[in-house]
Amino acid sequence: MNILAIDQGTSSTKALVIGPQREVLAEAEVPVHPTATPDGGVEHDPEALWQSVLEASRAALAQADEPVGAVGLSNQGETVLAWDRTTGRPLSSAIVWQDRRATGVCEALAGRADELESISGLKLDPYFAAPKMTWLREQVTGEGVVTTSDVWLLWRLCGAFVTDAATASRTMLLDLDGVSWSPVACDAFGMDPAALPAIAPCAGIVGETEAFGAALPVAGIAVDQQAALFAEGCHRAGEAKCTFGTGAFLLATVGTQARRSKSGLVGCVAWTLDDETTYCLDGQVYTAGAAVTWLQEVGLIDRPSDLDGLGSTVDTTGGAAFVPGLAGLAAPFWRPEARGAFVGLSLGTGRAHLVRAVCEGIAAEVAWLARAAAADLGSPLERLRVDGGLTRSTTLMQLQADLLQAPVELYPLPHATALGVAAFARLGVGDAASPAAAVGSWRPAAVFEPTISADEATERLEAWRAVAEGTMELHV
Repeated sequence: MNILAIDQGTSSTKALVIGPQREVLAEAEVPVHPTATPDGGVEHDPEALWQSVLEASRAALAQADEPVGAVGLSNQGETVLAWDRTTGRPLSSAIVWQDRRATGVCEALAGRADELESISGLKLDPYFAAPKMTWLREQVTGEGVVTTSDVWLLWRLCGAFVTDAATASRTMLLDLDGVSWSPVACDAFGMDPAALPAIAPCAGIVGETEAFGAALPVAGIAVDQQAALFAEGCHRAGEAKCTFGTGAFLLATVGTQARRSKSGLVGCVAWTLDDETTYCLDGQVYTAGAAVTWLQEVGLIDRPSDLDGLGSTVDTTGGAAFVPGLAGLAAPFWRPEARGAFVGLSLGTGRAHLVRAVCEGIAAEVAWLARAAAADLGSPLERLRVDGGLTRSTTLMQLQADLLQAPVELYPLPHATALGVAAFARLGVGDAASPAAAVGSWRPAAVFEPTISADEATERLEAWRAVAEGTMELHV
C-alpha cells in the first residue's frame, strides 16, 4: 500500500508518497515563513500552513500518479492557535514553538513548577504549549478553542477534533502516567479539560479526508520528533536519535514506564500503539539550523555548505566559543532569557574559526543532552542516530562523534519524520503487523567514529559549559 505522509514543519511542509517497500515514490515541499516580532514572538499565518499542506500533498500525489491507501500527518508539536470550532476560521496567528512571549506566564506559575513537572514530565518553560495557550487567552482572544496546530489541521482535513498522545504530552496539560488530560494542570493554566481534543493513539483511523480527491483514511498522527524516533528504529530502551533541523532534538526511548528526568531533560510520550504507550526522554537545542541561517544573514557564510567549506579549513576554533542561545537555552539549562554569544575572540580569529565554533557549540550542547540522558538511563548511549538538514555537514557530524564519544549513525534519507508518520499510518490501517515491519530495515549512510580521547572530549565540553554558564549570568 502507498501512503501519503505529510510533515508540517516550522520552515516548510513536505509531502511524500511512500511505497510498500518504504521507497519514496514522490515528494514535494512548500516553504512556510515564520515571522519574528520584536518582543520575542514567532508566528505563522495559519491559512498559509493549511494551503502548504494542500499544495505539497497535491503536488506529491500528481508526481507519483499512483493511488494511496492512507494519510499520515506529523506536526510541529508545541505550536498553538485559537480558532472557531464551528467554522474552522483562525482567531489568532499560529504561535510557533520558538515564541518566548509566554515567559511571564511561566514566571507567574514558578511556585508550582515542581508540581506541574511531576504531573506532565515537562519543565515549566514557554517552549511548551500550555504557557502559549494561556498567553493567547490573556493577550489575544477568549473566543473559540485554543489547541496545538495539529488539531486544527486534522479538523480541516477530516473534521476530527483530536490530537495524538505524543503531541498531547508536549503541552504540560497531560497526566504523563495516565495519558489523559490532568484537571490540576489544566486548572493551573486556565484551561477547561472538556474543551480540549480527544487523545488518540499514533496509529489508528481518526477520520477520512476528501481534500485530495476520493476519501482516504487519516491513520497516522504524531509530533515530528517522535515520528523520527520511530522511523529510525529506536524502539528499545536506551536507543536514541537527534534531529538536526531548525533546532536539534535528542530523544532517547525509555520503555513502557513513564520517566521523569533528574538531569534536566523532560519526559514525554514517544508513541501510543493500541493500548500500550512507549515513553522517551527529550532534550532540545532551540537554534541549530536557525543559527546557521543567522550566520548567513549576518554575512559570515554564503550558504550552509560553508560549514564544511570554511569549518574544515581549520583544526580548532582558535580559542573562540559559541553559545547557540539565539532563542534562549533549553535542556539541560532551561534559561529562556539567555542569549547567544561568541567569546574568546582575538585579532587572530577568522571567519573559519567562527564557523567551526558554531559547529562545536551546537555539538557541545547536544553532547550535554546525551550526558543527561545517560545519567537518567544509568549508562552511556551506545550510539546516536541522526537525521535532518544539518547532517549534511561532515564537520558538524565529526565534531558530534568526538564530543559524544560514541558512533554517530546517519539516517540514509532526509525524511525521517515523514517516514515515521507513514509507518504509523501503515499500522493504523493494518498494512503492517509490527513496528519493525512498518518501519522496514535501513543501513546508515555514514558512521562517524570518535577521533579524540575521552579526556579531551570532557575537557572541551567542560570548557564550553563554563562559557555557557558565564554567559547566562549576564542575563539574570
